[in-house]
Amino acid sequence: MGDSGKAYYGGIEGGATHSKMVIMDETGSILAWSEEQSTNHWLIGINLCLERINSMAEEAKKKAGIDTQTPLEALGLSLSGGEQKEGQRKVIDGMKGTFPCVSKNYHMCTDTYGAIATACKAGGIVLISGTGSNCQLINPDGTVHGCGGWGHMLGDESSAYWISQKAVKIVFDALDNLAPPPHDIAYVKRAMEEYYGISERFGLLDQVYTNFDKSKFAGFCKRLSVGARDDADPLCLWLFHEAGRLLGRHIVAVSPKIDKTLLNGEGGLRIVCVGSVWKSWDLLKEGFLAGLSRPDESYPDIQEFTLLKLKESSAIGAARLGAQVLDFDLQVDYDSTVDVLYQHKP
Repeated sequence: MGDSGKAYYGGIEGGATHSKMVIMDETGSILAWSEEQSTNHWLIGINLCLERINSMAEEAKKKAGIDTQTPLEALGLSLSGGEQKEGQRKVIDGMKGTFPCVSKNYHMCTDTYGAIATACKAGGIVLISGTGSNCQLINPDGTVHGCGGWGHMLGDESSAYWISQKAVKIVFDALDNLAPPPHDIAYVKRAMEEYYGISERFGLLDQVYTNFDKSKFAGFCKRLSVGARDDADPLCLWLFHEAGRLLGRHIVAVSPKIDKTLLNGEGGLRIVCVGSVWKSWDLLKEGFLAGLSRPDESYPDIQEFTLLKLKESSAIGAARLGAQVLDFDLQVDYDSTVDVLYQHKP
């Protein structure tokens, strides 16, 4: 069993597809990890969200040698879909009422906060492009400004879901003679039929409506990246260029609210890139740089910036945010949590 005199802190990174939890001691040392499926309560419901948080906590405590009945001092929940105060209240109250042994204290926020807290001490921008997408600017004074994060019905631009849906829609529109495609659809049509296991378009309707699974639908994006990188299919390349351009537009959208100190530090603006779509940075780069052009002089000219990729789960940042509820500064070695994906200088 763990030493009952020690204080333990937990953090959860919860995405639309999978979740990860860390337990740390008061020195910031990592004791254990655990994993689960999605903890986005909008997608799976509050009750299943609570059950998965409890499941992760029990598994991580066992791995750390902590009695599962011993509550953590604080648990930070950095969850996809965790923006609204009412949703936060339901999750936190639900955990305290249904699983009182998990933690004494909680802090809940959206997944962007955990990413920033893992990579930066003083603020920056988080740009998420995974199953879904979101962009949030967090200034040094704690003020937050966002663009996107509205889910697949109202947003998710540049996400794996968006790229997949746009590819399918282009094929459907071309075959319906509704809109001309930007490039020949033959390659993407064949890849679509193979990935979704269909022989004609009506076969896709069950997966889109009756038995819709967002993460499974979004998985087509990986197949499209192969088409772009390995086979140089023009339509696949165009899709990733467009995704990159819109990721750049997200940065431009929040740029008028950026604290000038974030632009003038070493390496310029720090942008934390989260999500599997960033594995295709080589395909996104040209569009991303094009998308950064400012509409007019009222927008700041972002001449220098650094794209950072997390080496560690943003569960670490979530644990740090959870500890702050108790005014405790959980130490994080920022040099060890990130890699530089790309650096742009004037």
